[in-house]
Amino acid sequence: MKQKVVTKAIIKEGDKLLLLRRHGGRPSIDGLYELPGGRIHGNQQPEDALSHALNIHLGLTFESSLIVDAITYIDPDDREVQYVFIIFQVTVIPASNMIRLSEEYDKWVWKKMSDIQQSEITQSTQQILGLQPVPFAPGRNPDYLDEKDGKNTTTLHMIGYSDGGSRGNPGPAASGFVLFDTTNTVLAEGGAYIGIASSEVAEYSALYLALEKALELGAVVVDMRLDSQLVVGQMNSKHTVSSELAAFHNRTMELVNRFNKVTISHINRKENVLADGVVNTLLDKHFL
Repeated sequence: MKQKVVTKAIIKEGDKLLLLRRHGGRPSIDGLYELPGGRIHGNQQPEDALSHALNIHLGLTFESSLIVDAITYIDPDDREVQYVFIIFQVTVIPASNMIRLSEEYDKWVWKKMSDIQQSEITQSTQQILGLQPVPFAPGRNPDYLDEKDGKNTTTLHMIGYSDGGSRGNPGPAASGFVLFDTTNTVLAEGGAYIGIASSEVAEYSALYLALEKALELGAVVVDMRLDSQLVVGQMNSKHTVSSELAAFHNRTMELVNRFNKVTISHINRKENVLADGVVNTLLDKHFL
């Protein structure tokens, strides 16, 4: 499966988000709104790619940016491509009347989250903003959890390992995960290069990507295992969450709440070699 890495910007004006309406393109995006952003090409850094995209598509320059999340997505029009979205919180000079749209878009709007309708935005934007319904196994009651009912519980209950690494801390960073069923069969592995970030941000992104994939595969119970004592402690309310990590923590907790049960446990690094291997492969591949 091919992979494309794309930046997306969350730009706010008060309590409203900036959305752009697509003009042309694939059927799954034509005429629908999405967050501004653009694809990362070659050896571009994510922040540089975002800056270029905002300038090309909006005619704007941002004052500051912060990576707040990284998620994966498979477009229904092209299931051979996995998109990795690196999401930034962006501050721009307040000048709505200075927006100049490229030919790829025909309209821009500011909307409150509560006013956004799923039918008017792309599926990937629904996923980024957390507006998609929770996918449970077919015919399964979300409130029902009985592993003695004879159903295939090996995939409803998953065990995940996630890891994040930053060479420089902060520096080039990547996140990786591996998911198993209860028979110790690998169900999925994946991750993303997330650009310049701290190791804590990479750890949170890895946890989020793992949970996101587990949800996609229909899990209702997940046991996550990490070697980051800080993230484990924060997710279990044992450590105070710093302002720098608050956005990552809150978004991950929102995803946790979409399962029937999630446990997050600390393990030694030597027990996390598979997820660590994914991280180093992504980092090595980026610098080859």
